[in-house]
Amino acid sequence: MAFEQLWNGWRSHYVQGVPRASEPLRDGQSVFTAILESDETDEETHIVHRGTRCFAILNAFPYASGHLLVLPYRQVGDLCDLTAEETKELWAIVTDATIAVRSAFSPEGVNIGINMGRAAGGSIAEHLHVHVVPRWVGDSNFMTSIANTRTLPVALDETAQRLRRAWPTDETGPKVSES
Repeated sequence: MAFEQLWNGWRSHYVQGVPRASEPLRDGQSVFTAILESDETDEETHIVHRGTRCFAILNAFPYASGHLLVLPYRQVGDLCDLTAEETKELWAIVTDATIAVRSAFSPEGVNIGINMGRAAGGSIAEHLHVHVVPRWVGDSNFMTSIANTRTLPVALDETAQRLRRAWPTDETGPKVSES
Protein backbone atom coordinates (compact mmCIF):
# COMPACT_ATOMS: atom_id res chain seq x y z
CA MET A 1 0.00 0.00 0.00
CA ALA A 2 1.48 3.36 -1.02
CA PHE A 3 1.28 6.33 1.28
CA GLU A 4 0.61 9.86 0.15
CA GLN A 5 2.54 12.68 1.76
CA LEU A 6 0.97 15.78 3.20
CA TRP A 7 3.32 18.75 3.09
CA ASN A 8 2.82 21.74 5.37
CA GLY A 9 6.06 23.52 4.50
CA TRP A 10 4.91 26.83 5.91
CA ARG A 11 5.00 25.24 9.41
CA SER A 12 8.67 24.21 9.36
CA HIS A 13 10.03 27.73 9.92
CA TYR A 14 7.75 28.21 12.91
CA VAL A 15 8.33 24.77 14.46
CA GLN A 16 12.12 25.02 14.13
CA GLY A 17 12.15 28.39 15.86
CA VAL A 18 10.13 27.34 18.91
CA PRO A 19 11.85 25.66 21.87
CA ARG A 20 10.31 22.38 22.98
CA ALA A 21 7.28 23.27 25.09
CA SER A 22 8.08 20.56 27.61
CA GLU A 23 11.51 22.02 28.31
CA PRO A 24 11.60 25.25 30.33
CA LEU A 25 14.11 27.78 29.09
CA ARG A 26 16.76 29.41 31.25
CA ASP A 27 16.03 29.59 34.97
CA GLY A 28 12.64 27.88 34.64
CA GLN A 29 11.38 30.49 32.19
CA SER A 30 8.43 29.33 30.07
CA VAL A 31 8.33 29.68 26.30
CA PHE A 32 5.61 32.31 26.83
CA THR A 33 7.86 34.40 29.07
CA ALA A 34 10.66 34.07 26.51
CA ILE A 35 8.31 35.31 23.78
CA LEU A 36 7.24 38.26 25.91
CA GLU A 37 10.85 39.18 26.68
CA SER A 38 12.00 38.81 23.08
CA ASP A 39 12.42 41.70 20.66
CA GLU A 40 9.98 40.09 18.23
CA THR A 41 6.79 41.89 17.23
CA ASP A 42 3.30 40.66 18.00
CA GLU A 43 2.97 39.76 14.31
CA GLU A 44 6.09 37.57 14.49
CA THR A 45 5.03 35.86 17.72
CA HIS A 46 1.33 35.63 16.80
CA ILE A 47 0.18 37.59 19.82
CA VAL A 48 -3.38 38.54 18.93
CA HIS A 49 -4.31 40.81 21.85
CA ARG A 50 -2.59 42.49 24.80
CA GLY A 51 -4.39 43.59 27.93
CA THR A 52 -2.97 45.20 31.04
CA ARG A 53 -2.23 41.93 32.88
CA CYS A 54 -3.00 39.18 30.35
CA PHE A 55 -2.72 38.48 26.63
CA ALA A 56 -3.93 36.15 23.88
CA ILE A 57 -1.58 34.28 21.55
CA LEU A 58 -2.10 31.63 18.88
CA ASN A 59 -1.25 28.10 19.89
CA ALA A 60 1.96 27.12 18.06
CA PHE A 61 0.60 23.60 17.60
CA PRO A 62 -3.16 24.19 17.20
CA TYR A 63 -5.90 21.59 17.34
CA ALA A 64 -7.87 23.72 14.87
CA SER A 65 -7.44 26.98 12.99
CA GLY A 66 -8.14 29.80 15.43
CA HIS A 67 -6.87 27.93 18.53
CA LEU A 68 -5.92 30.66 21.01
CA LEU A 69 -4.22 30.65 24.40
CA VAL A 70 -5.10 33.30 26.99
CA LEU A 71 -2.63 33.78 29.83
CA PRO A 72 -1.25 36.23 32.34
CA TYR A 73 1.99 38.06 31.60
CA ARG A 74 3.21 36.92 34.99
CA GLN A 75 4.46 33.33 34.94
CA VAL A 76 2.31 31.36 37.38
CA GLY A 77 1.36 27.71 37.11
CA ASP A 78 -1.84 27.60 39.13
CA LEU A 79 -5.16 29.38 38.74
CA CYS A 80 -5.26 29.91 42.51
CA ASP A 81 -2.01 31.93 42.34
CA LEU A 82 -3.51 34.68 40.17
CA THR A 83 -4.31 38.04 41.72
CA ALA A 84 -7.94 39.17 41.70
CA GLU A 85 -7.09 41.65 38.92
CA GLU A 86 -5.38 38.95 36.81
CA THR A 87 -8.33 36.60 37.30
CA LYS A 88 -10.85 39.25 36.22
CA GLU A 89 -8.86 40.20 33.12
CA LEU A 90 -8.03 36.60 32.19
CA TRP A 91 -11.69 35.62 32.00
CA ALA A 92 -12.68 38.87 30.25
CA ILE A 93 -10.06 38.13 27.57
CA VAL A 94 -11.30 34.53 27.30
CA THR A 95 -14.76 35.98 26.61
CA ASP A 96 -13.35 38.41 24.03
CA ALA A 97 -11.35 35.57 22.44
CA THR A 98 -14.52 33.50 22.16
CA ILE A 99 -16.31 36.39 20.44
CA ALA A 100 -13.36 36.87 18.05
CA VAL A 101 -13.12 33.14 17.25
CA ARG A 102 -16.86 32.96 16.54
CA SER A 103 -16.72 36.05 14.34
CA ALA A 104 -13.58 35.04 12.42
CA PHE A 105 -14.23 31.31 11.95
CA SER A 106 -17.96 30.65 12.51
CA PRO A 107 -17.42 27.43 14.47
CA GLU A 108 -20.31 25.26 15.58
CA GLY A 109 -18.90 25.16 19.10
CA VAL A 110 -15.96 26.30 21.21
CA ASN A 111 -13.89 24.32 23.73
CA ILE A 112 -12.49 26.37 26.61
CA GLY A 113 -10.22 24.69 29.10
CA ILE A 114 -7.14 24.62 31.32
CA ASN A 115 -4.74 21.70 31.81
CA MET A 116 -3.24 22.65 35.17
CA GLY A 117 -0.11 20.64 35.94
CA ARG A 118 1.73 17.94 33.99
CA ALA A 119 -0.57 15.15 35.22
CA ALA A 120 -3.56 17.06 33.82
CA GLY A 121 -1.92 17.32 30.40
CA GLY A 122 -0.33 20.74 30.80
CA SER A 123 2.54 20.84 28.31
CA ILE A 124 3.78 24.17 29.69
CA ALA A 125 2.75 23.63 33.29
CA GLU A 126 4.86 26.47 34.68
CA HIS A 127 2.77 29.13 32.86
CA LEU A 128 -1.01 28.85 33.23
CA HIS A 129 -2.91 29.25 29.96
CA VAL A 130 -6.53 28.87 28.91
CA HIS A 131 -7.25 27.17 25.58
CA VAL A 132 -9.97 28.65 23.36
CA VAL A 133 -10.54 26.17 20.51
CA PRO A 134 -13.13 26.56 17.75
CA ARG A 135 -14.86 23.27 16.91
CA TRP A 136 -17.01 21.90 14.12
CA VAL A 137 -19.12 18.75 14.00
CA GLY A 138 -16.89 16.02 12.58
CA ASP A 139 -13.69 18.07 12.86
CA SER A 140 -11.67 15.23 14.37
CA ASN A 141 -11.10 13.76 10.95
CA PHE A 142 -9.38 10.57 9.89
CA MET A 143 -5.95 12.24 9.62
CA THR A 144 -5.70 12.64 13.40
CA SER A 145 -6.94 9.08 13.93
CA ILE A 146 -4.73 7.23 11.47
CA ALA A 147 -1.74 9.48 10.79
CA ASN A 148 -1.20 11.42 14.03
CA THR A 149 -1.51 14.52 11.87
CA ARG A 150 -3.75 17.55 11.98
CA THR A 151 -4.77 19.35 8.84
CA LEU A 152 -5.20 23.10 9.25
CA PRO A 153 -6.69 25.04 6.38
CA VAL A 154 -5.53 28.49 7.55
CA ALA A 155 -1.88 29.52 8.11
CA LEU A 156 -0.94 31.05 11.49
CA ASP A 157 -0.24 34.52 10.05
CA GLU A 158 -3.65 34.66 8.37
CA THR A 159 -5.33 33.24 11.49
CA ALA A 160 -3.77 35.98 13.64
CA GLN A 161 -4.87 38.70 11.21
CA ARG A 162 -8.44 37.39 11.11
CA LEU A 163 -8.65 37.24 14.91
CA ARG A 164 -7.16 40.73 15.37
CA ARG A 165 -9.75 42.14 12.96
CA ALA A 166 -12.55 40.28 14.78
CA TRP A 167 -11.40 41.22 18.31
CA PRO A 168 -14.28 42.97 20.09
CA THR A 169 -14.21 46.66 20.83
CA ASP A 170 -16.39 48.60 23.24
CA GLU A 171 -19.00 48.85 20.48
CA THR A 172 -19.03 45.16 19.48
CA GLY A 173 -18.94 43.28 22.76
CA PRO A 174 -17.14 42.81 26.05
CA LYS A 175 -13.93 44.75 26.32
CA VAL A 176 -11.36 44.34 29.05
CA SER A 177 -11.21 47.31 31.37
CA GLU A 178 -7.87 49.11 31.36
CA SER A 179 -8.17 49.84 35.10
